[in-house]
Amino acid sequence: MPEIGEIKKGNEIGYVGRKHFIWHACEGCGKCSWVQITRGILVSHRCRSCAGKHRVTTYRGENSWLWKGGRTISQKGYLMIYLQPDDFFYKMASRSGYVFEHRLVVAKALGRNLHSWEIVHHKHDKYPAGSVEDKQDNRYPENLQLVSDDRHKQITILEGMIKNLQKRVTLLEAENILLKEQISLSEYPKS
Repeated sequence: MPEIGEIKKGNEIGYVGRKHFIWHACEGCGKCSWVQITRGILVSHRCRSCAGKHRVTTYRGENSWLWKGGRTISQKGYLMIYLQPDDFFYKMASRSGYVFEHRLVVAKALGRNLHSWEIVHHKHDKYPAGSVEDKQDNRYPENLQLVSDDRHKQITILEGMIKNLQKRVTLLEAENILLKEQISLSEYPKS
C-alpha cells in the first residue's frame, strides 16, 4: 500500500501514459486514491463521488454561474421563480427549485402550499387567451383563480366555444354589411 504523498508515473501504477500521480486522501470522505498532478498541482482534492456532491450543493441558486436573479421563463411562456430550500413554499417547487409564479402568487394569497391537483387558471381579463402577456399577468384575484381539474376543463371548453362564437358573429356582421350594400345598390336603377 502506497503512503500518502507518494508520487509515481501513470505507467507504473497501471494507467496509460506518463503523467504523474500522487497518492492522496479525499478532503470529503478521507478515501485514498491516485490523483493526477499537473505542474505540481493536484487536479482534484476530492474523489469523484464527493466532488459531485460538492458541486451540487455549492453551485446552486445564487452561487451558480448561470444565475440570472431567480426568475426565468418556461418553454410555454410562464414566469418561474427560484425558491431557496428553507422557503415555506419550497414544497411546491420542482427538482430544480423553480415554481410557476402564478401558483406562488395564489399560494401566498391563501397562506398555504397548493396541492398538485389544484390548478391556477388565468381569466384572460386584460390580454387575449394564450398570449405571452396573459401568461405573465399574475394579478390575484383580478386575473387568477384557483380551480379543480374538472372545473378547469369546463372553463377551457366554454372559452373555446365563446371564441368560436365571436368569430362567427364577426363573419355574420361582415356578411350583413355586404348584403345591405347590395340592397342599397339595387334600389337605384341604372341609367
